[in-house]
Amino acid sequence: MVKVLIAGDKFVTNDVLREALEGLDPAPTIVEAESNFPLDPLADIADVHEAVGDEDELIAALEGVDVCISHTMPFTQRVFDNAPDLKLVVIGRGGPVNVNLEAATKAGVIVANTPGRNATATTEHTVAMILTSVRQIAQRHSELARGDWRGDYYQFDQVGPELHGATVGVIGFGAIGSRVATIMRAFGSKVVVFDPYFTGELPEGISLVDDLDDLFRQSNVVTVHARATADNVGMIGRREIALMPENSILVNCARGSLIDFDALCDALDSGHLYAGALDVFPFEPLPADHRILNTPRLTVTPHLGGASKEAARIAARIGAEDIQRWLNGQTPKNAVNPEVLEGR
Repeated sequence: MVKVLIAGDKFVTNDVLREALEGLDPAPTIVEAESNFPLDPLADIADVHEAVGDEDELIAALEGVDVCISHTMPFTQRVFDNAPDLKLVVIGRGGPVNVNLEAATKAGVIVANTPGRNATATTEHTVAMILTSVRQIAQRHSELARGDWRGDYYQFDQVGPELHGATVGVIGFGAIGSRVATIMRAFGSKVVVFDPYFTGELPEGISLVDDLDDLFRQSNVVTVHARATADNVGMIGRREIALMPENSILVNCARGSLIDFDALCDALDSGHLYAGALDVFPFEPLPADHRILNTPRLTVTPHLGGASKEAARIAARIGAEDIQRWLNGQTPKNAVNPEVLEGR
């Protein structure tokens, strides 16, 4: 009988994972482990990134295990070296950065992810961040809660722009960026997109630009939805921000490595940018005295863009579907190293 380890946390919980696995046929033997995410923040552990959990505890839990479905556990070189029975690891997130993929492949372990699991949640969060930036909702709420009613915010030089008629630049047109673009069109915005990997047809009212600089020059609002790679670290810096029109807005709910945060703060301090919003940071958590937390017109949330009950359930469901494929002798749909199965 196949043995499956469900190794959830306090977001993608073991209860959620167990429920998703209930229909597997043949029914496996299930054992459990758990990390303390998000109460313990994501961190680099040995040779993997954005992980939470203990290598030794994971190795012990993997004894005799054929399949593991997890969210944040650290699947390091040492883990694969000490889990000889493991054949499939399913990670409930879009990018399995907490898995040493090279080590998994050498060990003959298939790794699958759950792309798009939080696309709707992150889209909704991004749109909320754009709206609160335009209207400065979070800042005005904080002031009013302190008893500070400021009529001067109704002055012409203080009020923000409208999204209707504005140009919104979307960097990355994948599952999240495409949804954000569609919603911005519904607000009456003109939408321009930069995505060198996009090859399909764009919906009516959304246009593609070939030069990222063109997007910055045109856009009253820029929202970032690119996946972090070694090639795009700091892709938005002083030069790019300077290209943006006066009183424009920059929003990043993607990855912290994509933006030069000092350049963003400087542009807000100088008044070149009207507002900004961040759900991701250069490192997490931020210390209480960090500059980002003290920059005017900058809305921040603690990396919550993908946090919804539905996102957790979707991750578990997609993962369970790939485990069923593996049980059926098929290649998991979302395998990121299918070459493991070549020649078998």
